[in-house]
Amino acid sequence: MRPKLADNLHRIAVTSLVGLTAFGALTFGIQVYKFLTVPRSRQITGKEADKPSTAENMAALISNNLRTVFGLVRSVSNSMNFSTANKRSWNILRANHVAIATGDLAKSVKLYQDVLGIKTSESVPLPEHGVTTVFVELPNLKLELLLPLGEKSPIENFLQKSPSGGMHHICLEVDNIENAVADLKEKNVRLLSDKPKIGAHGKPVIFLHPKDCGGILVELEEV
Repeated sequence: MRPKLADNLHRIAVTSLVGLTAFGALTFGIQVYKFLTVPRSRQITGKEADKPSTAENMAALISNNLRTVFGLVRSVSNSMNFSTANKRSWNILRANHVAIATGDLAKSVKLYQDVLGIKTSESVPLPEHGVTTVFVELPNLKLELLLPLGEKSPIENFLQKSPSGGMHHICLEVDNIENAVADLKEKNVRLLSDKPKIGAHGKPVIFLHPKDCGGILVELEEV
């Protein structure tokens, strides 16, 4: 369930329960008022003397109504606690792209564009990340082609181990990258940088260590 929909449903539930609580309290007040204002029209004699007194009836009424009101208040409290316990400070939204390392960017672009007939973007150098990128635009996902750029490119090390290239990382979209970083650090997930950097889409990104992600390098991108 999307966060906004869940929040709206929670607000509706809380509003309804508060309304029921107020209604229960009002009903209780009306019944107490009737006990206090309606006069007794006859003496209590004979068998009526064995019946519960007005005070006893009022005590039972108060007890029943208080149980109803407190039950509704408890329901409101439980609903609010449930919402707080399940509300995350950040969320994964969807997969953004799969990155593929290549030692020959022109050859890779030709494969996807000319052979497979898929639209590709212009190449974009990203010196801060040590790569030149080209995006392959698929209907439901993007592929990011990565060519090493500079002497300390992380892609160079990857290609030394896999000269023919291959999948380098996956990118997942998040709604709040600062909260994601803080939360992952608390959970002892290692990051490849201290703080997010601006990525190929002009948005902040950060990479998670593959040893903490099942052997897969994971990139988070805020959208």
